[in-house]
Amino acid sequence: MAVSGALSFEDYSVYSNLSDDELLQLAIERSLTDSNANINISATVNTNTNNANSDAISTITANTANTANTAANTASAASTARRRVPDVTITNRPQTCSHNPPEGQTTAHYSSPNPPSEKPPDLKTFIGYVSHFMTGSGKKMVAYRKPDGTLVHIGPEPEEEEEPLFQAIRDGDANKVRMLTMRPGANLMLPSKPGWLAIHQAAWFGQTSCLRVLLSAQPGMINKRTDRGDTALMIAVSKVKPGCVQLLLERGADIDLGNFDKETPLYRACEKNNAEIVALLLNHGAAVNNQCIQGWTALQEAVSRNNVEILAMLVKAGAKLSLANTYGISPLFTAAQSGQLGSLRFLLQHGADINSEAPDGATALYEASKNGHEEIVEFLISQNADANKPGKGGLLPLHVAAQRGHDNIVDMLIPATSRARVRRTGISPLHFAAERNRDEILEALIEADFDVNAQLSEDRTRLYEDRRSTALYFSVINNNIDATRMLLKAGANPNLDVFRPLMVAARLGCIQTLTLLVEHGADINASIPTHPTTFPAVYMFSMKYLPMFKYLLDQGGHALPCFDCAYGSKPHPPIKTTRSQRDELIYTDRAVPESQLSTRGVQFCEMISVPSICRWAGPIIDVLLDYVGHVTLCSRLMEHLDSYSDWSTIKDKAAPPRPLLQLCRLQIRQLVGRRRLKRLPLPGTLIRFLSHVEASADES
Repeated sequence: MAVSGALSFEDYSVYSNLSDDELLQLAIERSLTDSNANINISATVNTNTNNANSDAISTITANTANTANTAANTASAASTARRRVPDVTITNRPQTCSHNPPEGQTTAHYSSPNPPSEKPPDLKTFIGYVSHFMTGSGKKMVAYRKPDGTLVHIGPEPEEEEEPLFQAIRDGDANKVRMLTMRPGANLMLPSKPGWLAIHQAAWFGQTSCLRVLLSAQPGMINKRTDRGDTALMIAVSKVKPGCVQLLLERGADIDLGNFDKETPLYRACEKNNAEIVALLLNHGAAVNNQCIQGWTALQEAVSRNNVEILAMLVKAGAKLSLANTYGISPLFTAAQSGQLGSLRFLLQHGADINSEAPDGATALYEASKNGHEEIVEFLISQNADANKPGKGGLLPLHVAAQRGHDNIVDMLIPATSRARVRRTGISPLHFAAERNRDEILEALIEADFDVNAQLSEDRTRLYEDRRSTALYFSVINNNIDATRMLLKAGANPNLDVFRPLMVAARLGCIQTLTLLVEHGADINASIPTHPTTFPAVYMFSMKYLPMFKYLLDQGGHALPCFDCAYGSKPHPPIKTTRSQRDELIYTDRAVPESQLSTRGVQFCEMISVPSICRWAGPIIDVLLDYVGHVTLCSRLMEHLDSYSDWSTIKDKAAPPRPLLQLCRLQIRQLVGRRRLKRLPLPGTLIRFLSHVEASADES
């Protein structure tokens, strides 16, 4: 087609029924496939919504130095032809701009027809491939391309014309079907589409009279399959057409011939939950224990549908109750797992083993507890189901109910569960309740006298990097104050974990939880075996929160070890840990190699030199000095105090001798004890001074 050739309205009549969106899709489709084209398209459509005869102006600029525009011409011209008078023409010619060479130097060449052929090619002779797509307005399109990607034809996807025989069957016209089957050369074994014969069409639409005519004309096609492996009988069952099912059975259809998934008509009837068709199939001798490709039987499918009527028919016909599927799941297990109480009751009444186990050890009670089926759990417990059979991972039904937050099920399982079996599992349901913040379940377990100090077994503790072991730890690390309070009130020991809950609370900055733990006996001066320190380890997590730090000191935290340094006034060796490793001392529980630490453990002067803490070194040292007598600041602490001029007063505070009032306060606290201070017969101001509450010692 010439570059400057005029395109009349008739040339684009094949596209006149397309919308603007469809034309744009067509243009994009074609422009992307013309690999040799270098096209600049500029299209502007102005529409006056108040005038039905709106104007559309399309301008197309082609770079003729390479190739012509094939897609935009088609889309724009067709849109213009539809909106304007039929005799409109569009001319492609080089434009006088810097992007186009002088006229006459080049000739446009087209790599594909423009427009493409109006008729689709014959697929029998066409060499290439076909692609299907959908326009923005939802219209289905089809494109034919050569192997190199060149577009041959594009247009709306043609609607398939149904053959007369199949149309007659759809309409239920038995007389016409009879006439068509009696025509010379009629071949009923010829499919209309892959594997789809006339008999399948009749079964699909439930046309019993047409089906009778077809079977009379060609009985041999009764067991022919579709491309999915379905026979006419399977299709009739799937579409719930009892009349067709009855006729096919009477004419000798193979009743147990399954599809490619080994699903039989009986299995499909149970899946469709249709008792009438199940009865028809059983009356004609259908095998009841055939298994599909996943091992499911018709009985198991009926169980999942909770159809007791079908179950009764299947059992009467010889269905096995204990036949498990490929995954080892029995019908009873399926009933409990899916919450089908009617099916479960029926199976137990007919002899199913209530404590049968899946391959992973789970029982029906375990699955019902996990999935929250309260009626199932209640019924199984009433039938003496064993609540102490562990399932996957060694957990009992009570464990999974607590883990999933099924309060009522926990209440039902508590009296049925052995405490000895709980201990044998190495984990308490309290751990799950605390971990998942199931406060109501936690309260119920505490009221039932479950051991609040139960610890995880060594194997389960290893699953956690911080080696946690108690339910209290879970509550503290979740920052669940209510659960923490419940456990402590019930007698939980806050000093059982390797990494103490008090340290977790300090790291989280939760003063309320920290206060609860201290009030219930948390050891403020405890150390961490994996991170040896010469000072109380909890200080590592509280030094950036001075009120919390001071509270710990008030409650008996040792301050003197913070000034105990192996190097004293001598120069300190450089800290060998990297910044990330130093931060790990504070924010993680991973041990730093001992070769990188002092042989005595991490010293306070080393910890306070961590970049994230050293900016508070002065105030921290200032607070500590209120809780010690005569001390000597090591050279590293002095370096920190010298780094900021305003901290010079702190050095003066540490210089000997310390005030007599300070020394007396320390001596009284040591002799009387922190807890007895408030009961001394002394003025309130003096009590506050001894308790480090006052702002100034002059008030005493």
